[in-house]
Parts: sequence; structure tokens; C-alpha cells
Amino acid sequence: MNQMSLLQNPKQRKLLFSAGLSWMFDAMDVGMISFVVAALAKEWSLGPEKIGYLTSINSVGMAVGAAAAGILADRFGRKSVLLWTLLIFSIASGLSAFAAGYVMLCVLRFIAGFGLGGELPVASTLVSESMPVKERGRAVVLLESFWALGWILSALIAYFVIPDYGWRIAFAIGAVPALYALYLRKAIDDSPKFAEIMKAPVSLRNRITAVWSAEYRRSTIMLWILWFTVVFSYYGMFLWLPTVMVLKGFSLVKSFEYVLIMTLAQLPGYFTAAYFIEKFGRKFVLVIYLLLTAVSAAWFGNSTTEGMLMAAGICLSFFNLGAWGGMYAYTPELYPTTIRSTGAGLATSFGRIGGIIAPTLVGVMVGNSVAISTIFMLFFVTIIIGALAVLFLGKETKGTELL
Repeated sequence: MNQMSLLQNPKQRKLLFSAGLSWMFDAMDVGMISFVVAALAKEWSLGPEKIGYLTSINSVGMAVGAAAAGILADRFGRKSVLLWTLLIFSIASGLSAFAAGYVMLCVLRFIAGFGLGGELPVASTLVSESMPVKERGRAVVLLESFWALGWILSALIAYFVIPDYGWRIAFAIGAVPALYALYLRKAIDDSPKFAEIMKAPVSLRNRITAVWSAEYRRSTIMLWILWFTVVFSYYGMFLWLPTVMVLKGFSLVKSFEYVLIMTLAQLPGYFTAAYFIEKFGRKFVLVIYLLLTAVSAAWFGNSTTEGMLMAAGICLSFFNLGAWGGMYAYTPELYPTTIRSTGAGLATSFGRIGGIIAPTLVGVMVGNSVAISTIFMLFFVTIIIGALAVLFLGKETKGTELL
């Protein structure tokens, strides 16, 4: 069974690429923020704390959106919620180009985050439910690999567009996915499993109660810890990468160039995780990739030369994004169809709280002249906690049929 076998079924291939492109646009928008804030800091004279608040408000929207969309997708279907969230985030992103001041930009980034945060767990649930058991995990990791393409796209826009045309053009490009939503409306179908549960819909109260019932409580606790630690470390590290590079003495354009190279390392991270996830299982991929992410974070924070910084950054991208792919594949598999999207949405939403805290915390620490090595040791410890949660509380779902 290789990764290409998945692409031989036209219907599955179409779903994977269609959902993948919407995922790519999401990543492009998130990536754009990390590059835009570095430019905005100069144009609007923003201090580290204000940069932290701006990136965190996006995550506040993502937390609210993930919970709301997860709940709605178990009631109204994966497809319709996917389309609405895509429209909300792309329109808000496009309007961000016209933001006249800091507060207006924060409001628009909250709305964009709401759509973006809602789309991701719903898309992964739709793909997971629509694929055969032997290819399910691999399909969701490959879906996640489109995230790297979006980041690469945002890095290219940052490198070639922002220095010459300014940050507003970068946000305007973010409105393009609104047109793509019109295509998606006809291109994809809802999952067959969702059609089954619509015959006997479960109330919201019963769905939330079921997520925390004795049968699923252990999985829910494990997922909430995993999501929190991974999102906390990812947004704390990657949204600050261009700024950290500037703090380490590189020019803005040079830091964009380095981050682009580091971002390219995400793709092999995803592809290796996609291979190992069906060969060795979900727990193996998550634990190993998270432990190696933790080591890479400590290495990056303590790097003193250009070469070390690049090597550590490449390893950080490789292992961290491979772990993300494993996490998205694993999450929907731990719940039955009746509560799958609700369970995944709530875990994702709790994780997004980490994405709210981390950029603000890093902003405060940088503002108070805390050493970069100390900041990255905090991420080292956080990621280790996530790996241990999976190791001791997680159950293996490789090869199991979805209920």
C-alpha cells in the first residue's frame, strides 16, 4: 500500500484535493499573519506585546470557530459547514487589507480566525469518514500536507510581494478562497456516514455528555492535552519565527528567506508521517515526532550560528508538522459518527486556547528581554507533556473501522 494508491480512486482523489486546497488557503492566511506582523511592527510602530495580541486574537476566533463548527457539522452536515467557514474566513481576510488601524485589524482577524478554526476539524472529519479503513490515516495526513503548501505560498508572497507592494496586498490575496467555495459546492459530497446519523439525530446536550462519558473520557482528556500542547508550541514558535530571526540579527528580507527554507521542510515531514502512520500506527508517529520536535525546539533556542539556526529550524518544521498530520488523522478516529465532529471540534477548540496564550506570552517575554533559549525551553517541556499524554492515555486506532 503506497501513498499513490489513494490517488487512484477518482472520487477519493477529488475529495482529498478539493478539501486540501481549502486547507492550503487556510494555511496561507495564518502564515501571512506571521510575515505581516513583522512588516506592521515597523509601519505602525507596534511593540512585542501588541504583535502578540494581534496574533492571539486570530486564535481566539479559531477557538470559538472550532467548537461552533464541530457542533454544527454533526447537525447540518460536514459539507455545508465547510463551505460557510471557508466563505467567512476568506471575506474577513480580504477586508483586512482595508483595515485603517490596529483595533479594526484585530476585529477582522477574529472573524477570519472563526472561519478558519471551524473549517479545519470539519474538513479532516469529512475526509476521515469518506476514506477506506486502510487509507484513512494516510489520507488525513496528506490533507494536512496542504498546510505546508499554504505556508510556502504565504512565504513566497511575503518574500516577493510585501517588500515592494506592502502588507495590504498580501491580505487582499486572502479573499481568493471565496471564489473557490463556489466550486466546492458542486465538487464534493457529504460523507456517507453523516447521511446515516441524520436518520436519528442526537441533541447537542447528549453529544457533549457523550464526549465526556466513561467510554470516551480518557480519549477526550488525552486529546485536549495533546491539542493544547501542540497548538501552544506551534503558534508560539512559528508565528514568531520571522521576528525571532530579526532579533537574532538578520534583516527582515533575510529572515523571510530563511523561514521559507524552513517551511519547505514541512512537506517531507508530512509525507514521512503519512507513510509511517499506516505502517506503525498513530501513537508511534505522534510520540516519536513530538519527542523529536521537543529536541529541535531546544536546539533552535540555543543555536548560536547561522548554520545551526537553519538546521534546527528545518528539523523543527519537519517533525512538528509531521506530528500535526498525525494528530488530525488520530482525532476523528476516537469518536463514533454521531459525536465525531463535536468531539473533534471541542478538542481543537481547547487546543486553540494554547494558540491564544502562546503568542501573547512570547510577546511579553520578548518585551521583558527574556532569552530566546529560555522561551524555547518552555516549548520543549510543553511538547514532552503532549507526547507523554499520547503514550500513556492514547489507544491505537490503526486498522479499526469507524463506528
